[in-house]
Amino acid sequence: MTLKQKIYEHCSKTVNEKIQLLKNTLNDLRESASGETKSTAGDKHETALAMLQIEQENTNRQLTEALVQKEILQKIDAAATAVIVTTGSLVTTSKGYLFVSVALGKISIDGITVTALSLQSPLGTKLKGLKAGDTSIVNGTEYSIESIA
Repeated sequence: MTLKQKIYEHCSKTVNEKIQLLKNTLNDLRESASGETKSTAGDKHETALAMLQIEQENTNRQLTEALVQKEILQKIDAAATAVIVTTGSLVTTSKGYLFVSVALGKISIDGITVTALSLQSPLGTKLKGLKAGDTSIVNGTEYSIESIA
């Protein structure tokens, strides 16, 4: 398995675990809310129910974002190589490895630190469409593209 495929597998696993955790959290919140509806403790009851609803909304939003990340990852062919930086590219730069996919931050695979970022991030936007040998400056830092996989 190539480094890119290992990174892809790690990202997919991370997003799937996040989705499952958020689904479990939503189920727990629904159970808590149904328990609250049986209570008749007045203002305390109203406040607790409102807090649970806010938690559910936040968790739903996070779940929606995670599902979008999963969809983006499913469109990536980890075995494919690219000539220009695009979604699914593993980019070797003068500043390290970048996996252009979804924003998961720094991950470590086989002792190698890779930053998983989206094409919509400031760095992803600047690198989009560039090829090996090109250079871009983002927030005062110069990134020279050494190779793209």
